[in-house]
Amino acid sequence: MGKTQPTYSKEFKQQTVTLFKTSGKSKIQIARDLGISDSALSKWCKEFEEQDQEVFPGKGHQIPV
Repeated sequence: MGKTQPTYSKEFKQQTVTLFKTSGKSKIQIARDLGISDSALSKWCKEFEEQDQEVFPGKGHQIPV
């Protein structure tokens, strides 16, 4: 059976992008600290920049790590 893709809330994604922008840490370090992939964080940062506050319109569920 394959792995299921974790789903994260809009708020979690926004907070993660904000943490990256304000912490001075690398995307890789933030991703490791939060238990997410660095490619997911990169994607979220790109989406956040392109669409600002209207990004992540879904109703994702954060999976506890």
